[in-house]
Amino acid sequence: MCLAVPCRVVELLSGDQARVDIAGVAREISLALVEDIAVGDYVIVHVGYALARLDPEEAERTLELFAGLASEGGENS
Repeated sequence: MCLAVPCRVVELLSGDQARVDIAGVAREISLALVEDIAVGDYVIVHVGYALARLDPEEAERTLELFAGLASEGGENS
């Protein structure tokens, strides 16, 4: 199964690279597949590549769902 994760862009780097925040963890990703991304935008990231820009409200809802799943998984383990 593949999973694409919503991430917030926190810094634009040189050469189509950006630093994103994933649940408090900073990661460097490629923006080569998307255009006109700015700091503060949310992008869907899969294997280190931003695939698309995401509406901020949609991103927050998705991140809340992921957090809820993580909580439930911890209780059942």
